[in-house]
Amino acid sequence: MKVVIQRVSSANCVVSGKLISAIESGYLLLVGFKKGDHFDVLPKMVKKIANLRIFEDENGKMNLSLHEVKGSILSISQFTLYANLSKGNRPSFTESMEPNQARIMYHQFNELLKQEGFPVLEGLFGAHMDLSFTNSGPVTIIIEF
Repeated sequence: MKVVIQRVSSANCVVSGKLISAIESGYLLLVGFKKGDHFDVLPKMVKKIANLRIFEDENGKMNLSLHEVKGSILSISQFTLYANLSKGNRPSFTESMEPNQARIMYHQFNELLKQEGFPVLEGLFGAHMDLSFTNSGPVTIIIEF
């Protein structure tokens, strides 16, 4: 499992010209699963994200968590995180998890984030999505388990 965390001051997801979800300050999460990932990785990833301290305190140091700044999450499924470009210039996605299983894991991941008390909005799994966001900092963190 791989998650790209973008600290954002705003983010939204549009599908077919229609706004699906939008947040103000918080995290834009790009979430990918690879073949062989199991449900036991989800709580570990959620704990890491919940406790991550990448918001600035009064001294300008990254010392505050998403809970402390009362932020939200926009979670977007993204199988392309496991693109393989080792041969040629056209990406191969053979390492990405099969869509039906990935959908189940993605929704379970988001439910666990909600159980942590975060407002969690989603994109539309499997759809072509247009994302707009303002990366604050910029801060981008990649976590893989």
